[in-house]
Amino acid sequence: MDNQAVGKRVWEAVGGEKNVNSLVHCATRLRFKLKDESVADTQKLKQDPDVIQVVQSGGQYQVVIGSNVADVYQAIVDEQGLTDQSGTEDQSKNPLNRLIDIISSIFTPFLGAMAAAGILKGFLSLATVLGWLSADTGAYQILFAAADGVFTFLPVMLAFTAAKKFKTNQFLSVAIAMALVYPAITQLAGAGGAVDFFGLPIVLAQSGYTSSVIPIILAVWVQSKFEPLVKKVIPQFLQMIFVPMIVLLVMVPLTFLLLGPIGTVIGNGLGSLFNSIYSFSPLVAGLIMGSLWQVFVMFGMHWGFVPIMFLNIEQYGFDVMVPMLLPAVLAQGGAALAVAIRTKDTKLRSLGISSTITSLFGITEPTVYGVTLPLKKPFVVACLSAGIGGAMIGFAGVKAFSSGLVSLLTIPTFISTNQAVESNVTMAILATALSFVLAFVGTLIVGFDETVQDEKLETNQQTTAGDTISSARHNLKSPLSGKVLPLSDVPDKVFSSGAMGKGLAIDPEKGELIAPADGEITTIFPTGHAVGLTTKDGIEILMHIGMDTVELEGQGFETFVKQGDQVKAGDLMVRFDIEAIKAAGYSVITPIVITNTEHFADVLELNQEELIASEDFLAIVK
Repeated sequence: MDNQAVGKRVWEAVGGEKNVNSLVHCATRLRFKLKDESVADTQKLKQDPDVIQVVQSGGQYQVVIGSNVADVYQAIVDEQGLTDQSGTEDQSKNPLNRLIDIISSIFTPFLGAMAAAGILKGFLSLATVLGWLSADTGAYQILFAAADGVFTFLPVMLAFTAAKKFKTNQFLSVAIAMALVYPAITQLAGAGGAVDFFGLPIVLAQSGYTSSVIPIILAVWVQSKFEPLVKKVIPQFLQMIFVPMIVLLVMVPLTFLLLGPIGTVIGNGLGSLFNSIYSFSPLVAGLIMGSLWQVFVMFGMHWGFVPIMFLNIEQYGFDVMVPMLLPAVLAQGGAALAVAIRTKDTKLRSLGISSTITSLFGITEPTVYGVTLPLKKPFVVACLSAGIGGAMIGFAGVKAFSSGLVSLLTIPTFISTNQAVESNVTMAILATALSFVLAFVGTLIVGFDETVQDEKLETNQQTTAGDTISSARHNLKSPLSGKVLPLSDVPDKVFSSGAMGKGLAIDPEKGELIAPADGEITTIFPTGHAVGLTTKDGIEILMHIGMDTVELEGQGFETFVKQGDQVKAGDLMVRFDIEAIKAAGYSVITPIVITNTEHFADVLELNQEELIASEDFLAIVK
């Protein structure tokens, strides 16, 4: 693979410098934050032979490359002269998307270092249990420092990446984190003595803030709000010295007095919530996490569990979630291996074998997007098999004693000098092996539709988990970007009553109306305020821009199509001036209805709050 050529193709396809806000990467994906995802040529990327899949989730535009993603990322950085993940802040109003984006942006940059340290820590535990290395030797102490240092001083790494995400001074953030893990402070916490700041009591956990997660993230977020205020009141020529000094003077005591305890309470609450569910039924917890983990990964929701893993280790010294996930990773590899053995297609066989190997080392995206998910049945079999293994691990109470990328190399992290190896590691190996075998045998028995997969391999247009396309269902693309409203909220009884047909309304953020599907323009008013389109499947769509805007007699509207024109999905039909329309006293809320609703089994909304033009927004069930 020519990494530079791949990087150039991807960069151009996502819209280049004019459309990219930021770029980071994880183990297999380039994670873009785009100004307008509709600008990106998703179809072109899916057809690229070096792109495994494209996923739009969690407010990110993710291009799945595979194990050499770091090289492609570096090629883009070098070619485009990028220095960091700078760009405008994400304006998504979806709280879940914003939370997932924040967590992934903060943890992704040091994922490799964390995984390496966790695995090394596990191997050191194995070495001491087997008598290969004594904990009293200098060699052990040095290697343990390399393994444990990442976790002990985790707040420092979090401060650096959080500062990049929240766009504040990284070195000041690191300075705050260093104060939290300063040895004298940690010793005070361990001693359990009373600590105060000018008479104000400070609450410290027994281990202080070493290995903590939420307190420093919360502190950096507050710093990002406080620092600009300080800059406004300090003259420019004094800012270099006095701004950092004031920030440290305020933020460090504030963190110890307020933000740290709040973060600790939040962290303990999250950890307790999961552990309460786990305590209720470890078997059910393992079944759920094992079965659904790959689904969480596909939607980017897995990042929401990452802080809980760290918090468990910080609070209890171990984590029970990571072991449950190992069957979920290896089961996909088992299903992919079965596909490789059963298929007659040489390209699919090669992909199945290579993706099985990557799964063993914790990289499942090539397996899921390239093999199991497009074939559907192997993916389902793998998830069910993983659920069985996860349930066994949950029931046995398997624990991990350090964090790392979930893979075969994670198994040494299940070893502790204070717990018998047989009771922890053996069950993890047996349950994971069982999931792998069940997924392998199950896929051989259930099989898959190889004809369909052959066609998908030719076009490389695999269907993602978010797609709901079927022969009986047709998804329309949103003609506008903006906030979604039910038709009942439209201030016009003709539309709100449903008399015109089912649909929804959009409060547009951008004055461009595009075609929601391929079809023919059957109606367009001379004033440009309303357009009727009939798709090739016979779906009749009416798009009415604003309320009573016909009275503007075309002012603020510019049409680009005429009656009888054939259009493609995404073609610009009308451009309108939102501010001018509002200034004239008219609403721009735009109802979009299927006027021949009665010809179909149903017209379904997709329960979205915000839409980007060209995003799926209505499903027509035939």
